[in-house]
Order: sequence, then structure tokens, then C-alpha cells
Amino acid sequence: LAPWVPVVGLEIHAQISSNSKLFSGSQVQFAAPPNSLVSFFDASLPGTLPVLNRRCVEAAVMTGLALNCSINKKSLFDRKHYFYADLPAGYQITQQRVPIAVNGSLSYSLCIDNKMSQMVTKTVRIKQIQLEQDSGKSLHDDTRSQTLVDLNRAGVGLMEVVMEPDMCCGEEAAAAVRELQLILQTLGSSQAVMAEGQLRVDANVSVHHPGEPYGVRTEVKNINSIRFLAKAVDYEIQRQIEELESGGTILNETRAFDSKLGCTVPMRDKEGKQDYRFMPEPNLPPLILYDAKSLPANMNHQQVVNIDWIHERLPDLPSVKRAKLVEHYGILPEHSFTLLNEDGLTEFFENVVKETQMKPKKVIGWILKDLLGYLKQHSLTVKESPVSSLLLADLLNLLEKKEISSTAAKQVFAELWKGEGKTPLEIVKEKKLELMQDQKELEEICQAVIDGHENEVITMVL
Repeated sequence: LAPWVPVVGLEIHAQISSNSKLFSGSQVQFAAPPNSLVSFFDASLPGTLPVLNRRCVEAAVMTGLALNCSINKKSLFDRKHYFYADLPAGYQITQQRVPIAVNGSLSYSLCIDNKMSQMVTKTVRIKQIQLEQDSGKSLHDDTRSQTLVDLNRAGVGLMEVVMEPDMCCGEEAAAAVRELQLILQTLGSSQAVMAEGQLRVDANVSVHHPGEPYGVRTEVKNINSIRFLAKAVDYEIQRQIEELESGGTILNETRAFDSKLGCTVPMRDKEGKQDYRFMPEPNLPPLILYDAKSLPANMNHQQVVNIDWIHERLPDLPSVKRAKLVEHYGILPEHSFTLLNEDGLTEFFENVVKETQMKPKKVIGWILKDLLGYLKQHSLTVKESPVSSLLLADLLNLLEKKEISSTAAKQVFAELWKGEGKTPLEIVKEKKLELMQDQKELEEICQAVIDGHENEVITMVL
């Protein structure tokens, strides 16, 4: 039998980093007291109207440009109807027909066989990026069998990034989302903290035999960590293969990933395809964007969004930063990935290099093996490291000047990790770890050892 071909496509909701919501002036703030950030519009009081937040539009344009999309100069808003307690209007404002950005691509890299030295770069096509509002949050209290609704999140601006089904396993999906997360954070268009729900992933998974049409897909909803995404996708691929091989069928259903059990579980089936009754949003005109060519002469610049202006101000994206690190410091490409993937590690590395005479290629070894090893062991972030970049630089300078051996340097690092406020030099003196430079003194010590072990010396000579 021919092997199975898995197909994975992702839909990612990224919360736009903005002070206020997409269509109202309410503040956006994580973990605020329930229902404390709700305007009349967010609560859908009759007669309230949406006012589009310019910052959210700019963030979406910036993200679209960074993902090589075409930006639509005219995009439209739609209503998507469904009924749920945390959606007070009974519909969500989104962009169904003509979204703000289309036809992009995202390149990401992953290692083959866990060997960091063998990295492959792959590309996933971006179908579209659309602006839409978030819903509120339902809090289910089982003990009192009631549901409470918090509308603080209702109306917060989201970018939905829809990827084509170009991936084939959990590892690829995870690598693509990690790269997207880095890009969003670099742009500042989303903080993309998954633990705070600022980046939520839905994975569409199916399997088929080569040459046959795609199989029935299931959707795994609301995955909130990159590690869980890889596990959920791989579990779902395996589950579908086993189901089909034992003569079963795959249902077109929505599933959730249970991180404690490490498996996906059914939520609801999609057999009766939900009709969202899309309709144009009557209270919002088409969203018109300009570029340098189409900008009318008499237009107030404060009132329009200029695509070219945003394009000129795009920061260096992660791929460019990596290339610069490799070129500037002569480090390996795979090391540049680790530096960028760990928040704050690039700055730490560059600060150490600035303050030490040691070559960057040697410094990187200490950063990746020792510093990262200790951080992972103690589940700390780079910013929480008890060993600062200055202390590490001091230590590496002692090593570079041959005042201590590399074994001693490791010992000093372990002492520094305790965070007792001692300098590397103080630790070296205290523990008598200096290398002896005096030839004569060394000879005397060797002679004393030989003199004190006459029997051993005779045996060796014989």
C-alpha cells in the first residue's frame, strides 16, 4: 500500500498590539477586572456605531508587507453571524469577501533529524490576512453550573493569517508559527504572547494517498502553545491514518487538543455546515488605502494610511537579522537561529562580544552551551539570568588571558550562577583557581611530587 500523505494548513489569530479596540475607544489590557473595559458599542447597545481604529489598519498593512502580500487598496468589511453568549451582537465584523492583504509567503527553517547543523528552509503560502474583532470570554463554573461572560476582550482587534495547506507535520507547523511570532514581535504589530491568548492557532489536518484527492479534514481549534501545536498535529495525523487503516472514516469535525492527555478530542461535528449568513457590514464604508502614486495632493496625511510610507519604515526582519549576525560575527547559521529564537539572547551575546577580547565564535559556545544550558535547567528566561553579560565577559577575559583554565572557568561560572554578587576574579582568588605562569615554580612543584613518590617513579622507569 502506498504511504499516507499528511496535509496541514493553519489559521492564526494574532491580537493587534493597540491601546484601544478595533471599532471602539475601550482600552485593551490583559487580566483587567471582568467587564471593566466595555464600551456601549462592545456591549452592542442599539444605535451604537463602529469607528475603525487606524493603528489596527497600519499593523495589518505592516504585517502584510512583511509576509510578502499584495495589499488591497480597497478592502471590505462583512458581518459573520453566529450565536454565542460571548458575542453580544450575534455577529462578528470581519473581512470575508475582500480582505486587507492577499497572496503572501512565509519562509521558515527547521532542522533535519534534530541535527542543528542540517537545516532546511521551506515556504508556506499565505492566502490572506484579514482584520476582525475578537469575541468576549465565557467562564464556565461547573460547581455552580453557570457560565459567566467577560466582555473585556469583545471587539479587540485581530489579524487572521490564513496559510495554505503546504505543511506535512507538526514540526513544520511549529517552525512556521514560531517564525511568524518572531516577525510579529519584530514589527510590533502583535506582542504574540501565546500564554495570554495573543496568538491562537487552528490547525486543519487531513491525510490521503499520493495521487488521490485530499482526504476529509478535521480542525483542531485554539491551540495556545507552539509545543502543543506540534503534538496536536502529529497526534491528529496518526489518529486519522489508524482510523482509515482499520476501515473507519474521518468526520469533518472540530476537535480540541487536550494537553494533559496529549491527544485531540471531538468538540462538535461540522456535518450540518454552519451557515454564517455573511453580509456586507452596513455601518462601515470600504477601507481605502493609498500609496505614494495614488495619494491625492490635498489629502490630510493624518487621515490616510500610506502603504509606501509603512513599507519604508519596516524594521529588519528576523531572516535579515540572522544573515547579519552570521556575516558580522562569523558564527554558524544554525547558531543565529538559536540567538533569535530565545528572547533577549542576541543582545546578551552582542554585549558579551563588545566587552571581551575573545573571538565571537568562542563566545557563542559559552552562550549556547553554558548559559542556555543553565537557563533551561532552571526554567529561566535570558532576562532572568543571574549571570549578566558583563560578568560573563569578565570571566571570558580571564580565560582569554590564560589566567585560568577552561575547567576552572566552568567552575567559576557555576559559582557566578549562585548570584552571590562576587566578581569572577574574586571567585578565582577565593578558590585558588589561577593558572601558574612561573616556570620555575611549576618545576619545583613537579620535582616535589616526584621526590615524594619514589616507589611509583621506580616502577615507571622499570
